[in-house]
Amino acid sequence: MTATADFIPLALCVLTVSDTRTPETDSSGDYLVGALTAAGHRLVGRALLPDDRYRLRAVVSAWIADEGVDGILVTGGTGFTGRDSTPEALLPLFDKVMDGFGELFRAISFEEIGTSSLQSRAVAGLANGTFVFCVPGSTSACRTAWERLISAQLDARTRPCNLATLRPRLRER
Repeated sequence: MTATADFIPLALCVLTVSDTRTPETDSSGDYLVGALTAAGHRLVGRALLPDDRYRLRAVVSAWIADEGVDGILVTGGTGFTGRDSTPEALLPLFDKVMDGFGELFRAISFEEIGTSSLQSRAVAGLANGTFVFCVPGSTSACRTAWERLISAQLDARTRPCNLATLRPRLRER
């Protein structure tokens, strides 16, 4: 499939996973909202939840059940502490795992933070025709993920291929 010359705005949600952040201190969520809207996409949902796999799964399940949502950006809960549970919460919802996302994110992060990148459990996939990207909670990690990986793949003008132009075929069975 070839890329289109036209930008296609997507409907995106942002979920921040944190036991300590508040709406006033959610710099990572704020960054993602600003970046996606600056790129021309639409924010259609936003939430901030503590590290609780069942609450995360409930919110993301509602968003992936909504055919009007094209993608979800999740920040936080991807580390190694006892409470970090974003991958465990969301992987069961995925129809397909986007293995290359985590691999590339860690490779790019290695350039920036060295061996600390091995602690990242960034993951992405497709759930009910909805893209789900899970990245670490730091604002710099969100910036890395958005600027170096996600934004280009959500832009229909990216060549030779992108995720945005696949949208009409994602719910095929």
